[in-house]
Amino acid sequence: MTKKLQEKLTLSSKNVWEEINEKEREGLFKLNEDYKNFLDNSKTERKATQEIIRRAEAKGFISLDEILEKNIDLKTGLKIYATNKDKGVVLLVLGKEEITEGLNIIGSHIDSPRLDLKQNPLYEDSDLALFKTHYYGGIKKYQWVSLPLELHGVIIMENGEKINVSIGDEEDEPVFFISDLLIHLAKDQMDKKLSEGIEGEGLNIIVGSIPYKDNEISEKVKLNILNILNKKYGIKEEDFITAEIQAVPAGKSRDLGLDKSMVMGYGHDDRVCAYTSLKAILEVENPRRTSVALFMDKEEIGSVGNTGMESNFFENVIVDLVSMKSESSFSKIRKIFTNSMALSADVAAGYDPNYPEVLEKRNAASLGHGITIVKYTGSRGKGGCNDANPEFLAYIRKVFNEKNIIWQTGELGKVDQGGGGTIAYILANHSIEVVDCGIPVLGMHSPYEVVSKADVYMTYKGYKAFYLA
Repeated sequence: MTKKLQEKLTLSSKNVWEEINEKEREGLFKLNEDYKNFLDNSKTERKATQEIIRRAEAKGFISLDEILEKNIDLKTGLKIYATNKDKGVVLLVLGKEEITEGLNIIGSHIDSPRLDLKQNPLYEDSDLALFKTHYYGGIKKYQWVSLPLELHGVIIMENGEKINVSIGDEEDEPVFFISDLLIHLAKDQMDKKLSEGIEGEGLNIIVGSIPYKDNEISEKVKLNILNILNKKYGIKEEDFITAEIQAVPAGKSRDLGLDKSMVMGYGHDDRVCAYTSLKAILEVENPRRTSVALFMDKEEIGSVGNTGMESNFFENVIVDLVSMKSESSFSKIRKIFTNSMALSADVAAGYDPNYPEVLEKRNAASLGHGITIVKYTGSRGKGGCNDANPEFLAYIRKVFNEKNIIWQTGELGKVDQGGGGTIAYILANHSIEVVDCGIPVLGMHSPYEVVSKADVYMTYKGYKAFYLA
């Protein structure tokens, strides 16, 4: 009798692996194979945008430009996509209710911490050719030495031609490398703080060592590299100024653990939430409310710029759609956003038994225990967070419970330990009800992060339930 009372009154966390049946387990593993494929094809925000559009078009999504040009009727179930400068996407499935009744939005970001080549990157020193880099987002600099790197990006030529660059992704292609100091001579380095052991200006990528065959010139290794690039891409050194090339960890995502229960890979933050929200919306047909999936850039540096969540991109898409049915007005757009609900789909800090001192265990997310609801992020006194309303939390709780979604709650570490943010507060600035809701990660912002396949599966199910609520 007492045990039943305890089960009725107390909160207990469920382990997804213990709750699902064998058929669901098969579907879980199959879903994660597809996720690994998505992750490997989406190592930059541009590549992620291409992969999202490819998958969306295969499921019948039509570009907003085509809809506007052909004046296609905005009927229930119409699937629409719009892109933002090749670095962001919004997908919409029109609902049975008028758009003014509000939207069900899931917003993620598709940029990840990385190393960007500087505008004047190539130099030679001691018969080695190297690239200068500028790190992007919050990284531990020491983690980016002594590991293989790939280069991806675009070069815009003087005539406007766009050259796509991808080196190191295939097994027969070369990779790149930042050297670390040998332990035998590292006394002074080892005496420094971790944050100072590797400096930003020391993150220089080795790209070659063979000199050009001409004894009458200087910097022969640099010239040889330029000659190789010229033959492959038709570029010269000045073209680096109008390029955007990123260095990311080389290699494909892998199963982790003898039981293959986890995925280790680059860019889980936040492409794991991008994938699960994409997978969910691609399966939505004729929803009650219009479903929206946002895939945004620049979150790792504050969501700024014309491709970040702070831009008017999403708002402009809604204006275009409203204008097709009736005259658009500021008040109508405001009404749409005020009536909308959103999940800020970003990763959470998973409880790591190797570092228990930075997390408060009762309020930390655990790997394998399902989709994670994070009421507030921010730092210390909730600075810079959204802090979701309990009324909206109750609604999400009801949706998840009715669809048997295994969920948990979490915080981003102990109160005084540090903190971080998401796009939730930006959505909230439009008076949208929003809460952070995503997947717990180990090693967040490291070159290789870890997620549980169980959480990927349950988050996909949770996002789909939200779209169809």
